Amino acid sequence: MRFYLISDNVDTQVGMRLAGIEGVVVHEADEVRRELTKAMDMEDVAVVLITERLLTLCPELVYDFKLNRKRPLIVEIPDRHGNGRTKDSITRYVREAIGVKI
Repeated sequence: MRFYLISDNVDTQVGMRLAGIEGVVVHEADEVRRELTKAMDMEDVAVVLITERLLTLCPELVYDFKLNRKRPLIVEIPDRHGNGRTKDSITRYVREAIGVKI
């Protein structure tokens, strides 16, 4: 089983490649959808890494995959510019996912 990266910048791809993780660089929402769908169908991929910026381009597809498929795991990673999350990102995620305000 292996990791697969979907990134929005070459620096992240090069860094992951040095760690032995292959992947692609995309910038548009339709490219993200196409590459994520392709990665989800790869039998030997256990974890799909996707940068935060790309996740914001098609969150509905990512959350659909997370909720309805057991494998591969989708992990959101910060890009080279750091983490763009606000301090309440976890509570916002829970509120959006299950509709419970905490």
